[in-house]
Amino acid sequence: MESLYPYWNNYLIVTAFLLLGLLLPAIALTIGRLLRPHAPTQAKMTTYESGIEPFHDSRIQFNVRYYIFALLFVIFDVETVFMYPWAVAYEKLGLFALIEMLIFVVMLLIGLLYAWKKGVLKWT
Repeated sequence: MESLYPYWNNYLIVTAFLLLGLLLPAIALTIGRLLRPHAPTQAKMTTYESGIEPFHDSRIQFNVRYYIFALLFVIFDVETVFMYPWAVAYEKLGLFALIEMLIFVVMLLIGLLYAWKKGVLKWT
């Protein structure tokens, strides 16, 4: 008859890591809350604008195009990070990796052309 001990050991390890992952941040935040100085005043509760008195509402509506433009920049910027390790290890990877990278670049170009066609790249 086989022992179930090795299987239970795996579950205990996962459970221990799960508990640590939940308890350590909760404990750290609680200790931080107890030890921090807490003296709110009316001046501290106001909106901070470079040391001057706030003169209008801090909630300003921006055109959604700026957010989309920023998201596109982040997406394409992150994708170039994926190309760097490929370029470094290109000689070891061979033809298959070249074809995979070409497919990847074509997919990026399709996304760029789609954004261009939708007019997202116009700044005004």
